[in-house]
Amino acid sequence: MLGFARTGVGDTGMAFAKARLTLTVPEGGAVLRAHRQGDTTDEITPQHYAFLVAEDDFGTIFARIQQAGLTYWADPSHHRPGEINHNDGGRGAYFDDPDGHRLEILTRPYGSGG
Repeated sequence: MLGFARTGVGDTGMAFAKARLTLTVPEGGAVLRAHRQGDTTDEITPQHYAFLVAEDDFGTIFARIQQAGLTYWADPSHHRPGEINHNDGGRGAYFDDPDGHRLEILTRPYGSGG
Protein backbone atom coordinates (compact mmCIF):
# COMPACT_ATOMS: atom_id res chain seq x y z
CA MET A 1 0.00 0.00 0.00
CA LEU A 2 2.73 2.48 1.02
CA GLY A 3 5.39 1.39 -1.43
CA PHE A 4 7.77 -0.28 1.03
CA ALA A 5 10.32 -2.67 -0.48
CA ARG A 6 10.23 -6.28 0.76
CA THR A 7 13.57 -6.96 2.42
CA GLY A 8 13.16 -10.59 3.45
CA VAL A 9 11.34 -13.21 5.49
CA GLY A 10 12.42 -14.15 9.00
CA ASP A 11 11.10 -15.80 12.15
CA THR A 12 8.63 -12.95 12.75
CA GLY A 13 7.32 -12.71 9.19
CA MET A 14 7.97 -10.59 6.14
CA ALA A 15 10.07 -7.45 6.55
CA PHE A 16 9.61 -4.29 4.53
CA ALA A 17 11.78 -1.18 4.66
CA LYS A 18 11.77 2.40 3.50
CA ALA A 19 14.38 4.87 4.74
CA ARG A 20 15.21 3.97 8.38
CA LEU A 21 11.86 2.38 9.30
CA THR A 22 11.23 -1.35 9.06
CA LEU A 23 7.74 -2.84 9.19
CA THR A 24 7.33 -6.53 9.97
CA VAL A 25 4.15 -8.27 8.86
CA PRO A 26 3.55 -11.91 9.87
CA GLU A 27 2.80 -14.42 7.12
CA GLY A 28 -0.81 -13.69 6.21
CA GLY A 29 -0.43 -10.00 7.06
CA ALA A 30 -2.51 -9.97 10.25
CA VAL A 31 -0.43 -7.63 12.42
CA LEU A 32 1.63 -4.53 11.73
CA ARG A 33 4.75 -4.26 13.87
CA ALA A 34 7.00 -1.25 13.58
CA HIS A 35 10.49 -1.42 14.98
CA ARG A 36 13.06 1.32 14.94
CA GLN A 37 16.73 0.44 15.06
CA GLY A 38 17.64 -0.79 18.55
CA ASP A 39 14.03 -1.51 19.63
CA THR A 40 13.76 -5.11 20.83
CA THR A 41 10.26 -5.05 22.35
CA ASP A 42 7.75 -7.50 20.91
CA GLU A 43 4.60 -5.94 22.44
CA ILE A 44 2.00 -4.74 19.95
CA THR A 45 -0.40 -1.94 20.85
CA PRO A 46 -2.54 -0.11 18.29
CA GLN A 47 -0.66 3.00 17.26
CA HIS A 48 -0.81 5.99 14.93
CA TYR A 49 1.76 5.88 12.14
CA ALA A 50 2.15 8.99 9.97
CA PHE A 51 4.04 8.83 6.70
CA LEU A 52 5.24 12.09 5.15
CA VAL A 53 5.15 11.43 1.40
CA ALA A 54 5.74 13.39 -1.79
CA GLU A 55 2.72 14.71 -3.71
CA ASP A 56 3.17 12.10 -6.46
CA ASP A 57 3.47 9.31 -3.88
CA PHE A 58 0.30 10.53 -2.14
CA GLY A 59 -1.64 10.11 -5.37
CA THR A 60 -0.29 6.60 -5.90
CA ILE A 61 -0.91 5.49 -2.31
CA PHE A 62 -4.36 7.09 -2.18
CA ALA A 63 -5.33 5.33 -5.41
CA ARG A 64 -4.32 2.00 -3.80
CA ILE A 65 -6.46 2.82 -0.74
CA GLN A 66 -9.46 3.51 -2.96
CA GLN A 67 -8.85 0.45 -5.18
CA ALA A 68 -8.71 -1.74 -2.08
CA GLY A 69 -12.09 -0.36 -0.96
CA LEU A 70 -10.67 0.87 2.35
CA THR A 71 -12.55 3.45 4.36
CA TYR A 72 -10.53 6.62 4.79
CA TRP A 73 -11.02 9.82 6.73
CA ALA A 74 -9.80 13.41 6.66
CA ASP A 75 -9.29 13.40 10.44
CA PRO A 76 -7.85 11.05 13.09
CA SER A 77 -11.16 10.94 15.00
CA HIS A 78 -12.97 9.43 12.00
CA HIS A 79 -15.56 12.22 11.83
CA ARG A 80 -15.03 13.00 8.12
CA PRO A 81 -15.27 9.73 6.18
CA GLY A 82 -14.63 9.67 2.45
CA GLU A 83 -12.67 12.94 2.53
CA ILE A 84 -9.02 13.96 2.54
CA ASN A 85 -7.70 17.01 4.38
CA HIS A 86 -5.68 19.93 3.10
CA ASN A 87 -3.88 20.77 6.34
CA ASP A 88 -0.88 23.07 6.04
CA GLY A 89 -1.55 23.47 2.31
CA GLY A 90 -0.98 19.80 1.52
CA ARG A 91 -3.07 16.65 1.38
CA GLY A 92 -3.65 14.04 4.05
CA ALA A 93 -5.76 10.98 4.78
CA TYR A 94 -6.18 8.46 7.58
CA PHE A 95 -7.02 4.77 7.21
CA ASP A 96 -6.93 1.79 9.56
CA ASP A 97 -5.06 -1.45 9.19
CA PRO A 98 -6.87 -4.71 10.14
CA ASP A 99 -5.55 -4.53 13.73
CA GLY A 100 -6.76 -1.00 14.43
CA HIS A 101 -3.55 0.91 13.80
CA ARG A 102 -4.35 4.37 12.42
CA LEU A 103 -2.21 4.99 9.38
CA GLU A 104 -1.83 8.48 7.98
CA ILE A 105 -0.33 9.76 4.76
CA LEU A 106 0.41 13.48 4.47
CA THR A 107 2.30 15.71 2.07
CA ARG A 108 3.23 18.57 4.40
CA PRO A 109 4.77 18.35 7.90
CA TYR A 110 2.51 19.27 10.81
CA GLY A 111 2.53 23.01 11.46
CA SER A 112 4.43 23.87 8.29
CA GLY A 113 1.79 26.34 7.10
CA GLY A 114 0.72 26.58 3.55
